[in-house]
Amino acid sequence: MTKLSVNINKIATLRNSRGGNYPNVVQVAKDVERFGGQGITVHPRPDERHIRYQDVRDLAPIVTTEFNIEGNPNLKFIDLVLQNKPTQVTLVPDAVDAITSNAGWDTVKHKDFLTEIISEFKNNSIRTSVFVDPVAAMIEGASKIGADRIELYTEAFADKFTISPEEAVRPYTESAMLAHSLNLGINAGHDLSLKNIAYFKEKVPYLLEVSIGHALIGESLYLGLETVISNYLKALK
Repeated sequence: MTKLSVNINKIATLRNSRGGNYPNVVQVAKDVERFGGQGITVHPRPDERHIRYQDVRDLAPIVTTEFNIEGNPNLKFIDLVLQNKPTQVTLVPDAVDAITSNAGWDTVKHKDFLTEIISEFKNNSIRTSVFVDPVAAMIEGASKIGADRIELYTEAFADKFTISPEEAVRPYTESAMLAHSLNLGINAGHDLSLKNIAYFKEKVPYLLEVSIGHALIGESLYLGLETVISNYLKALK
């Protein structure tokens, strides 16, 4: 079975837009687990524009499923991960000004850098995953730097899915087969949604985990909006 880890960054974005502590990210994490979610993902960025570093500290002791912290491994991020000991850390090569993740690691070019960081995390019993494009050389590179898993960057799949599902998924199927042969676990994330997730799961073997946030939160608004409006109307009678 493929696990669903819910990225709650968008909850923090909504909270931050108004100030205060509503919606409460800790309570949302608890509710996600209560509703059956099998993991919580957060991606703190240096400017803390959505998930704050303090959110990570607040979430670490209450998450009872798998806690996954994503991010670019600068010194502050490394310290945060080591202090809070998540189940998994996912290394993502975000530029400081990136709106969202937009590329995987060049695991060949950054081999020495990533090897050192991964070694530090693994010495602290933290599972390591590296965000990569579905490119054979990058997956082979991930194996050489000591990563436990890769997270396949799925934006290209999502973009092409409505045009040709077969062509869209082919690089991911091949990448998963290669990763499995190299004893790498396989995660995936970015722009996966209810429209494409079942097909992706069907066609990509050995898929251990998907991390979904933006689409899941947007879909939750649409699927829950009728209920909330109905409840308001009842309250106002």
